Parts: sequence; C-alpha cells; structure tokens
Amino acid sequence: MKFHDIIEQVRTLLQRESRLSYRMLKREFALNDEDIEDLKAELIDAKRVAADEDGKVLVWVGAAPVSSSAFQVPSSPQSLTSSTQHPSGERRQLTVMFCDVVGSTALSTQLDPEELREVIRAYQKVCAAAIARFEGYLAKYLGDGLLAYFGYPLAHEDDAQRAVRAGLEIAGAFREMPPQKESLQPLQVRIGIHTGLVVVGEMGAGDTRESMAVVGETPNIAARLQEIAGPNTVVISATTQRLIEGQFESQPFGSPLLKGIDTPIAVYHVQSERQGTSPLAGRAILTPFVGREQEVGLLFDRWEQVKEGRGQVVLLGGEPGIGKSRLAYILREHVTSEGSLLYEARCSPYHQHSALYPLIEVMQRTLLLTRQDTNDEKVLKLERALALYNMQETLPLFTALLSLPTPPQYPPLNVTPQKQKERTLQALLQVMLAQAERQATVSVWEDLHWADPSSLEFLSLLIEQLPMTKLLLVLTFRPEFTPAWKPRSHISQLVLNRLGKKQVEVMIEKVAADKELSADVVEQIRVKTDGVPLFVEELTKSVVEAGRQVTGNEGQDGKTVAALGIPATLQEALLARLDRLSTARPVAQLGATLGREFSYELLHAVFSLSETEVQTALTKLVEAEILYQRGSGHQTRYFFKHALIQDTAYQSLLKSTRQQYHRQIAQVLQEQFPATTEAQPELLAHHYTEANLIEHAIPYWQQAGQKAVERSANVEAVAHLTRGLELLKALPGTPARAHQELTLQLALALPLTVTKGYGTPEVEAAATRALELCRQVGETPQLIPALFNAWWFYLFRSEFQTARELAERLISVAQRVDDSAALAVAHRLLAQVLYLWGEGVSARTHLEQALALYNPQQSRSLIARFGVDWGVNGFAILAHVLWVLGYPDQARTRKRVGLTVVQEIAHPLTTALFWGWDSHVHQVLREAQAVQQRAEALIALSNEQGFPQWSAYGILIRGWSLAMQGQAEDGLNQIHQGLSRSASAPPGLRGALLAEAYGKTGQLEEGLTAVAQELAAVNKNGARWWEAELYRLKGELTLQSKVQGPRSKVEEAEECFWKAIEIAQQQQAKSLELRAAMSLARLWQQQGKKTEAHQLLSAVYHWFTEGFDTKDLQEAKALLDTLL
Repeated sequence: MKFHDIIEQVRTLLQRESRLSYRMLKREFALNDEDIEDLKAELIDAKRVAADEDGKVLVWVGAAPVSSSAFQVPSSPQSLTSSTQHPSGERRQLTVMFCDVVGSTALSTQLDPEELREVIRAYQKVCAAAIARFEGYLAKYLGDGLLAYFGYPLAHEDDAQRAVRAGLEIAGAFREMPPQKESLQPLQVRIGIHTGLVVVGEMGAGDTRESMAVVGETPNIAARLQEIAGPNTVVISATTQRLIEGQFESQPFGSPLLKGIDTPIAVYHVQSERQGTSPLAGRAILTPFVGREQEVGLLFDRWEQVKEGRGQVVLLGGEPGIGKSRLAYILREHVTSEGSLLYEARCSPYHQHSALYPLIEVMQRTLLLTRQDTNDEKVLKLERALALYNMQETLPLFTALLSLPTPPQYPPLNVTPQKQKERTLQALLQVMLAQAERQATVSVWEDLHWADPSSLEFLSLLIEQLPMTKLLLVLTFRPEFTPAWKPRSHISQLVLNRLGKKQVEVMIEKVAADKELSADVVEQIRVKTDGVPLFVEELTKSVVEAGRQVTGNEGQDGKTVAALGIPATLQEALLARLDRLSTARPVAQLGATLGREFSYELLHAVFSLSETEVQTALTKLVEAEILYQRGSGHQTRYFFKHALIQDTAYQSLLKSTRQQYHRQIAQVLQEQFPATTEAQPELLAHHYTEANLIEHAIPYWQQAGQKAVERSANVEAVAHLTRGLELLKALPGTPARAHQELTLQLALALPLTVTKGYGTPEVEAAATRALELCRQVGETPQLIPALFNAWWFYLFRSEFQTARELAERLISVAQRVDDSAALAVAHRLLAQVLYLWGEGVSARTHLEQALALYNPQQSRSLIARFGVDWGVNGFAILAHVLWVLGYPDQARTRKRVGLTVVQEIAHPLTTALFWGWDSHVHQVLREAQAVQQRAEALIALSNEQGFPQWSAYGILIRGWSLAMQGQAEDGLNQIHQGLSRSASAPPGLRGALLAEAYGKTGQLEEGLTAVAQELAAVNKNGARWWEAELYRLKGELTLQSKVQGPRSKVEEAEECFWKAIEIAQQQQAKSLELRAAMSLARLWQQQGKKTEAHQLLSAVYHWFTEGFDTKDLQEAKALLDTLL
C-alpha cells in the first residue's frame, strides 16, 4: 500500500475516533518509528488536523467528519421544508459479543465490596486482553457484563471468527482460573455472539454522548444468547455459524424462542477451534469447476461469423458477479482493437417502466446531445445523423422519442400512439441494420432483467432481422430473467457457472499483479469466494490494498495474523473498500443514490462541496475501480463497475440519509434539469418516492403514466399509475386525495384494458373504484368518463343490466350539467345495450336522439375525452337497427351519411369501429362481396394502426363472406382464426356466422353445436338481438342433419322456425321475421301446405314499404310466386 493511502486511512480513523495511540497505529498498519514520524509530519505539520500528546497519542484537531451533513437540502417555501439534521451514522454488518459473569448476585453477598471490585477488575482485564488480541472493540461495560464489537470501527475479513476466538479464549481462561477464596466456586462467564445489520454512530447528548453507539436487534440477540449459554461456554447464532463454518467445532443447540425476539433462532454451541484442518472441511461441496476459455472462444467465433455476414445473438446469463460484464468487456476489447463499431446499452432498475430508455440513452450519447445544446441544435444533430442513412422522413418519430420539437417543415404524426410506437421501433431497427450493413458491429445490452417491455419488443424485432446482417448482439441478464428467444441457428445461450480452483488461482495472481500472496492467502480467497469472479476480484484487491502478507494458519495459542481488510463476505469486502475511500465515500454513496450510471453535471449540482473536492473524490473512485468513467469535463458520465458495488454503497447509508439524498436529487432535477424531468417524469417520481415525499411523487407518477400512454407503452403506463395509487394509500383520506386517486384510476383504465383485456378483474376494480370515488367527492366532470369506463367494462362482460343503468345514469348526469356532447354519447351507449337486449325500437329512438345532438365539429373533443368519436359511430349502429326493424333503404342512407363523416374525420380508431359495424350491415344485407371488400379494408387499417381485436373481427367477417361465395373451407378457417384472436364481434353473431359456414361445408353437427352454445350464452347474458336468427339457423341445420333425435327433424325444425318468428315479432324485428317466415314457408311447401305457406309469408312481405331490391325481399317475392 502506498504511504499516501496509509495517511488517508489513518486520517479517516482518527477523524472518527478522535484519539489513537501510536502503538495501535504501528500494529494496525505495520509501521516503524520512521513511518510514525513521517505520519506525524504530514498530519500535524502539513495538514494541521492532528496534535501529539506526550509522544504517545495522536489527537484529532481538524474539522468534523464529512458525513450526511455535507448534503444540505436547500429549503423551498412552496415545495420542501428544511430537513432535520441527524448525527452521523452508517448501516453495516457487525459481529457483537456479550459476556457476563455467572452468579454475580450471589457473589456480591459473599464478598466485601472492595474484594468484589477486585474480582470484577480481574474479569474485565481478562476479557479486554482477549478482545484486544483479536482486534475487537470493547464498546462498554454493563455492570459485570461487557459488550464488544468485531467489524467496527475497522472491518476485518474474519470478524466473526475473531469474535469466536476471543470468546473461546475468555471462556478457557476462566475455566483455568482458581476461585478467589477457598469457600467460593471458581468465577465463571457466559458468552453470546451474533452477527447482523446495525446502525452505528453518534447518539446521546452532552456528557452522555456516545461516538460509536450501536442500534439494532443484533446486540439484543447477543445478550439473549448469553443468557442461555452454560458456564464458561460460547453460544452463537446460525448467522455467525455460517461465517465461521469449517473453522470451528460446533454443535446445534436448538432453536429457542429468545426473550423479546419474535421468531426462534437456531443456536450453536462452539466447542473449540479446528486445528490443522482445511477451512473446506466443514463446508458443502463446491460448485463444479468451469473455466472461461470456452465462453470467450464462442464469442470470438460468433464475431467471426458476423464479419462474414451471418448475424448472431448471444444470450449471456448468470448470477450477480459471475462474470457477465467481464466476458462482455473481453469482447469489447477484442472488437475495438480491430477498429470495429460497438454500441453499449444498459438497462436500469430505475427505468424498468420507461419505454425504450436504453435506446434513448444510446442515442443521446451517440449524437452528443448535451444540456448546453438548444433544441434546434439537437434537432440539427439528429437530422445530420438520419441523413447518413437517407432516413430524414423519420425525424418526427425520433424527435418524439427524444422529447424534442418537430421542425415545421416536417408533417405531423397523424397516427395512433400504438402505430407511432411501431413505426419508431421500425425506424430504430432500420438505423441499426443500416449501420451494420456499413460496418460489422457489436451491440451489447447489459442487465436485461431491468429492461422495459418496449425495449424487449425492439430486441425481438432486431433478433428476427439479424441472420443476414453483420451484427453481433450480446444480451446479459440475471437468472430471474427468462429470455423469450429460444435457441436457433443464429441464437446461442451461455449460462456462466462458477470458476474452478485453477481458474480462481490464475485470476488471483492476475489481480494481485506484482504483489506476491502466500499459498494460504490464495486458498482463503478461493474458499471464501466460491468461484464467483466478482468475489475473487474484489477480495484479492482488498488483500493487496491492505499492504501486508497474511497467513491462514492458526497456532495452538489461537493467534492470527490474517490481513486487515480481507472480508468474510462480499458485502464486507466492499464496505472495507469504501472505508478506505475517506472523503470519496460520500461521493460514492450519493452516486449510488443517483443510479448505476450518473452524470458529473447532476452529481456536482447535488453535491454542496467544491468542484475540486468532487473531482478529487471521483478520481479516487475511478482509480480504485469503484467507478468507470466515460467522456471528459462537465460531459463526463460515471457508472459503477458492478451493480453490487452500487447496492453496497447505497445500503450503507442510513435510511434517513437516503431519504435526504433522494430529496435533494429530486429538487435539483426539478429546478435545474427541466428537460430531463419533462422527458422522464418517472425519474423524479422515483426520487420523491424514495425521499418519502409522497405528495410530490404522485403527480409525477401520473405524468409518467400519461406519457407512456401517449407512446402506447401500456405496460409501463400501468406500472407508473399503479405506483401512484399505491403511494396514495399512505395519505389521509381527504377530499383532495380522493380527487387525485380518481384522476389516476381514470388514467389507468385504457392501458389496463389493453394490457389485461376487457372484462378482467383488474379493469373491474379500476372502473368500480372510480365510480366509488365519484360518489365520495360528489358530482365532478370526472364522473362522465368514470361512467363511460364502467359501461365499457360491463358491456364486454355481457352484464347488460348494469351497463344499461350506467348509460341511463350518464344521460342524467349529462343533462344535468348541460353537456350535449356527453349526452349524445350517453344515448348512443344506452342504444347499444338496448339493441343487444333485443329492444330495437327503443334503441332506434336513442340513436336518433344521439345523432340529433351530434356535431361533427366536436369530433376531436370527443376523441380526446372518450378515445373515439362515438357520435359518428352511431350512424353505423342505427343502420343495423333500421335493417332489423325492416327499413333497409333507410339503413343504407344512414350508413352512407356516416361513411362520409368518418372519411372527413380521418381518425383511425373511429374509422375501424365504423367499418366494423358497416361490414355487418353489408352482411345482414347478404352482400357477400361488399362484406369482403370492407373486411379487407378493416384488416389493413387495423394491422397498420395496431387494433388487434378489430383486425380479428375483419378476418372473422371475411371468413363468412368467403364461405358465402363458395370458398367454404377457407372461409371457415378464417372464422376460427378471427375467433381465436378475440374478435370484437357482438354476442350472438359469432355463433351465427360460424353455424352458417359449417352449413356450407356440410359439417351440420358442428353447426348445431355452435348454435346451441350461442343460445346457452344468450339465455345467460340476455343478448337476444340475434336470437331469432339463431333459432332459424338451428331449424335449417336440423332439417339437413342426418342424426335422428327422439322427435322427427321436421317437427323440431318447424318448432325452431316458429320460435324464431315469435321472437322476431316480440322485438318488431321485421327483417328477421321475414327470414324465419321464408324458412317455415319452404318447409310447408315441401309438405304440400302451399296455402298456409303463402298466407304466412305474404303477411310479412307486404308489411315492407322499401328495400325490395335486397336479397331477402327478392327471395321472398320469388318464393311467394311459387306458392300461388
């Protein structure tokens, strides 16, 4: 270790302890007298932070330690209040020993107080000597008990072992100690040891202030363990046992329920230290040995294939620290040495729901976009980059992605959010492939377990296009992530296992470089790291930085010379490295709070220290390889070498300090980085959430959700909005909270429906909760969308009574607030429920009222409020209703008017809904060719804009048209395809279309089954609008069926036809009555009942006053002529 590093460590330790003896410093840092004089010259004379006391003690006289107080949160009168300052402290793992005298009360009755005092002093002397020998810290005396820490103020690599050794030495000493008087029993002790998380630091006030007080259950557990120990024995917890396993002989001591501890704790009785045995003796079998040569070879081989034009994907999985990043780094070095192109994308746990975050970050770095750039300058850089690939027309997609304004010379994006997302992904894909076409390229994506859904979607698209490109895609992830991409000819998967003994030894040698480590030390590192490369690397560095040779062998006297700083676990190793960073440690902790990767600009804005101090600290962190650095000056970005290092630095902070840091970060982002908060409101929401400033966080989660909806990133939207709703639960139940929750629930409705599906419990919960909130807060403008969302849910659940009540309530509300646009929508919603219920006459009335209120000039407003122009959609539904009621010409007229308006509006989703109903109008008019044309247009539009359910309906209705035009098998297959894709077909219609197609293919029993299933659903949900047609089809299929039931087919078919006629008459559905009458008339004609048949059909036919050119009426006229 360099002398400069020793000075920094001594300074940090002295700053913390206030007083240090030179004897301790010599032992701790292996210093001689000359080193001590140099140390005094530096700290006393040069830096003036210490003073000498009698040539024996070094005393701190400098400034207070750099702690959380270095980060002062500026107060804001409107948003934030100044924070309460807390004493410095930290969270860390600590091994605590509690030792107490057995029978001290009885002893006090047998000894004179002065004699008792001498006994206690002798006891304390033995304990203190043992604790000091193993470099523990005697924290305090508690009567005849004492408390000792192992692992603080300085951590050792074997603190748990040191505590146990000290305990065994104390117990052994008292076993051999003679009694104080012949009449007394020998003095005995009990010792309890436990390892766990604590908060350690200053506590108290005035003269009672403690500089190293420990808070947490760890000391309590150690004390309770002491109580159950036998005389002169050491009892430890299972946690400590795991850390000393293989070093000591110990036996299970049960799992008692300790006083004051809620759950039982497994306990062990330590008998002795193992002598002359390997630490492996008490361990489980190690992971099988696996090297890295094969993995590196595979990567290099795939790279060679890529250079030949055969694109490759490598899926690289493994546990944290197993070497994924190291393997990717080797590939990067190899590729860049050849002058090839490399792109690196890193997924972030803070941005798991930020759509395309890794790609946005890559673009910003690649384009060199800086905060100093104006929006125009950023757009210019983007234009120049796209020009390289002749992709200037895609600039609006990229400006939207980067939250930049689109120049006026570019046409606006008049597409749905879903389509915009698809086009953006395609444009990103085009750029990536175009670059790879120019030059062989490697793209490394790290930490895919934190990837957002949209990024994973992009990767899926990229992987499909990869085989014929010069692109190598390397994806790393942890075991909790399951790749969606199965191994194929161009996809390879690697799962990294732990290193074997030989590989660990080679790695230790390389990390240690010119520092020679003994075979014992190498073996200790190998055993403790269990072959995990990160563990090996970090632990070896800790040994090297300790600056002294160590040995793992123990003498009979129990002494150890194990090196300082060799931790027992990775957490302790990283804490030891952070301990040695001095003033750089708070910078590492703040950086960890910012994220895995952070900019110098943001760090410096948050940190209250000078630029020089911040730069010095960052330089130390980079030199220590805690951080990596990219760029220079104010554009420098830093990222933690390993996520585990970031986690360790972050978790070492007190929770109160974490909240303070998050609070300041949020305020700085809001005040100084408006572009970042505008583009990534979820980032600000995260920091406010972690700062426990819930009321500040919730609006940003809402904003983040709305932005995600605009990008069709519905999964992310649900996550953001749900997080906001979860936070609301912590707020008191005020009217303001109810209003805020209502806003979130309403925003959640659309993305939740898209991601979970219509009629799911999640959608129901959101819809019903929004209504409940409206009841709580009273009449508000939000009641209208709340009622609409609930209506939509219950309609798709076929709960028509509830849907009807909601529509009627919506009419009442719209009338009360004089909202004509909402009233038009409400009438249209009620009409749809009534129509599906078979109340066509009432449905017609409400549709005509809706259209009377409808103003096409308000179309954009309707779309903004309800997602679609439900007014114009009423034309198509009214056309269908008019046909059913017997007015085919009026139906055509209404349809044509609506089609004209739809074309003028040119809104994709509105058009899709209109074309869906329009195709059904053609279907009931039996215009098969027109149905096919409209269906194909609907499919094309839906596929282009991303409307899967309407695309499925188009396929369904096209299948029917093909079946009617002689392509029965193809048509039937398409009907099944549409149904399997959850086509948006009204209940009743699906079974009817399927039954007709089955009839055309001669699959009569299948057709009857389809009708039976649909009629069962009708009886359950009450959707009787198509019931008459279902019974008519049942009769037709029954007549053709070869299966004979208990009754004759003729009788059963005749009953079905009569049932259809009765239902149609009840519903005044004249067109359906005409069809049923024709079917029954044909049957009677075959039975010779021409007169009855003519009388039946003539009565219905002559009711009509229009539509005589339609197929149904033409067939009816022809049939009547044959019955004369």
